[in-house]
Amino acid sequence: MAAEEASCDVGMYGLAVMGQNFALNMASKGFKVAVCNRSEGKVHVTVDRAKAEGDLPLAGYTDPASFVAAIKKPRRVMMLVMAGKPVDDTIALLAEHMEEGDVLIDGGNEWFVNSQRRAKELEPKGIMFMGMGVSGGEEGARNGPSLMPGGPRAAFDLMEPIITKCAAQVDDGACTTYCGPIGAGNYVKMVHNGIEYGDMQLIAEVYDLLKLAGGLDNQELADTFAEWNRGELQSYLVEITSHIMAKKDEENKSGYVVDSVLDKTGMKGTGRWTVQEAAERSVPCSTITAALDMRYLSARKDERVAASTVLSGPTEFPSVDKGQLLEDARNALYAAKICSYAQGMELIKAASNEFEWNVNLGECARIWKGGCIIRAAFLDRIKAAYVKNPGLANLLVDPDFATELNQRQLSWRRIVTLCFACGIPCPALSASLSYLDTYRRGSLPANLTQAQRDYFGGHSYKRTDKEGDFHTAWTDAHHDIGDLGERTKGNI
Repeated sequence: MAAEEASCDVGMYGLAVMGQNFALNMASKGFKVAVCNRSEGKVHVTVDRAKAEGDLPLAGYTDPASFVAAIKKPRRVMMLVMAGKPVDDTIALLAEHMEEGDVLIDGGNEWFVNSQRRAKELEPKGIMFMGMGVSGGEEGARNGPSLMPGGPRAAFDLMEPIITKCAAQVDDGACTTYCGPIGAGNYVKMVHNGIEYGDMQLIAEVYDLLKLAGGLDNQELADTFAEWNRGELQSYLVEITSHIMAKKDEENKSGYVVDSVLDKTGMKGTGRWTVQEAAERSVPCSTITAALDMRYLSARKDERVAASTVLSGPTEFPSVDKGQLLEDARNALYAAKICSYAQGMELIKAASNEFEWNVNLGECARIWKGGCIIRAAFLDRIKAAYVKNPGLANLLVDPDFATELNQRQLSWRRIVTLCFACGIPCPALSASLSYLDTYRRGSLPANLTQAQRDYFGGHSYKRTDKEGDFHTAWTDAHHDIGDLGERTKGNI
């Protein structure tokens, strides 16, 4: 195609579920979209859908050269392909035909370090590279997702008119913002997914307790989650839980679909990245870690079935008042969710500080209000907390959230205690509660741990009553270890 024929506003390479739907989203907002894919079949499917969905301005191309040539300069090209090597291969395929000043955007779930590497590799050619998180699944991609872009400001400025129109729209604007330099968008999306892991696990634990200890049937569970979704727990995940609980099984006319779903949870890896990053940044993310561990344990189905024949637990459950149980469970779920979000925000803040990204946590909360999987009513309040105090040490100490945690903690403790008494696992609920209990204490038993380190390794310790580093000869076998400064080198 000749250069003068370039008429498309933006390009999309990669037409699996997310790419195809986001291309149609852009076209439905009035942008002429060029699409291309490694296999021609998906190009034809996308073009046919564009015609069927209102003769949308979308043109299909079957080779990269004509695809890139069809886009007006400076070109804006987005790709949605599988993370890892396929991204590198696609960049090589497209960059060959792109020029200085063009923008290439990776919209997949990608490890932020890879995006930083790719941006550097494209610098000599003058191509600006962006990593943009896209959350909302198939429905969000088509009708309005939450978009988390990171990259050169000039590249964002070129993309902003498109992504602002294509993102989900809420009462205070489009669910997108400039997250920061390259890597920041990927990081915010990674943590979003980590929080999603925590949210889903917390809901699963409450469901398990209400079913086993409370005796609620599927319709009662559906009604309960539907009722909760009309209050402070209003969120996408609580809403779909009510739908899932109520869905009858067409294969088994007397049952429900959820009861026939194998109890093995899959994953794509973003939760693992979140936990790895939490360890790297020394940020406690116990709720998210517990959720990841449960996915690992769920995958060991055969082992669990075998273990169930040799390991025993409580044979009788304590009697419960159903009304009190439901109220306690609602309070526990809400309080634990606050901890999950607090941990995620702390991780974003730690990375932002280290890499000098200047990520706005209030804006993160705002752009998650619509389109994405973790959208929830209380994100408005999280946003307000960071707007009121941008330097907030932790979401838990925001006055409003602190009051709610204080008011709900007895319910929360009763729920965790009941789980333990019944032998019902609640790793995320209990991890969240331990996170709160640890954070609220001015003094921890870490003094003993540090004394043990000094005892067996001469690692020294600090005192509460004077400045400096100290070592004790705990027994006659311990000796003077000399310069204590040498013993503290390498501490993190």
